[in-house]
Amino acid sequence: MGNFVKLINGNKPVLADFYASWCGPCKTLEPIIKEVKIKLENKVIVVKIDVDKNQVAASRFGIKGVPTLILFSEGKIVWRKSGVMSADQIINELSQFLPEISIQ
Repeated sequence: MGNFVKLINGNKPVLADFYASWCGPCKTLEPIIKEVKIKLENKVIVVKIDVDKNQVAASRFGIKGVPTLILFSEGKIVWRKSGVMSADQIINELSQFLPEISIQ
């Protein structure tokens, strides 16, 4: 948890994908998150957090269902969404919090 806290308090936004290995929608979201990471290049750090292996983090951030995406900026939650969305939907929603993202 200490490294994660240090990461989300850094100067680069962090998109955390809270997931579980047994979760079907999480498996659907996996390639979408990879696409988001590629499209956003180095504008955001993308991390995956297994809620079964990281129950303290899941509890701390109020994860009730998976998949849940949370965008942290300077340690604060600025956006969160549960469920599966397309890469373009995710990028479109994140763009309001990441001004350097241009939507094609």
